[in-house]
Parts: sequence; structure tokens; C-alpha cells
Amino acid sequence: MKKTVLIAAMFSVVAFISCKEKASNKIKSENVAIAAERDEAAKALPIMSFDKSEHDFGSIIQGTPQETVFTFTNTGTGPLIITDAKSSCGCTIPEYPKNTPIAPGDSGKMTVKFNGSGQNQVTKTITVTANTEKKSEILRIKAFVNPKDGAPVGPTAH
Repeated sequence: MKKTVLIAAMFSVVAFISCKEKASNKIKSENVAIAAERDEAAKALPIMSFDKSEHDFGSIIQGTPQETVFTFTNTGTGPLIITDAKSSCGCTIPEYPKNTPIAPGDSGKMTVKFNGSGQNQVTKTITVTANTEKKSEILRIKAFVNPKDGAPVGPTAH
């Protein structure tokens, strides 16, 4: 029994010593350089800076289409990519450079079209999703919608 334990222990020591190789010999310098570049690129984040975050169309006649442009600049250090822009209502449509990289320092435009629906004071939001640290930005449009052709504002009795 002692012989078996002694043989097993010697076998383990030989196996441990023969498999031990310096880990530093396995590191490839080009892999280290690639990893360093990847880590540095991960730190480079875009920042989406808008010229305005809200636009007021003022007083409009119901059903009169409106349009405004939100200009933005990438003030960060990495390429900016807008992946989506959604409005809070189907009456408002954003047009933007989807999935198009915008280099640091470059600008772009988001056109927002509003069909003039609603009554009285209306406010609509546009949520812009991008690869920024915040992940999204909120833009607003608003207008006071007057009735068309002198029609009454609000609910009417039948």
C-alpha cells in the first residue's frame, strides 16, 4: 500500500514538473499590441451635442405640416452611430443618417416633420438612440394647434 502511494506521489511530481512551462513564453507581442489598441478604442466614445433640444412651431392651423432641423455635432473621441430615432406619435417623423458613422468633430442633421394634428398645446418627443455613453437623447417639438376653418376647439356636444 505504501509503495502504491509512493509511486502515485512520484508520478504526480514528475507530471507537474514536466508540464510546467513558463507562461510568459506563450505570450505573443502582436496579441498584446492588438489588445492594447482594442482597449484604447473602447475608451473612445462619441458625444452627441445638439444645437437645440426643443423647437417651438408657435401657433399653427390644424393640419398644416411643419418641419424643423436639429443639427448635432460629434464632440466625442469615437465615431457616432445613430441606430434609431422614434417619436412619441405617428404624426411626427424623424429623418436621420441611420447607421452612418459620424467622425469626431463632424456634424449631421435630423429633420423632424410634424403633420399639424392635435388641438391646443401639443408636445411630441423624439428619442434618439446612439452609441454614446448615455445611449439616448430626447428632443421635443411643440406647437399651439388652432382649429381649421373656425371649427370649435375641444369636445363638441352632439
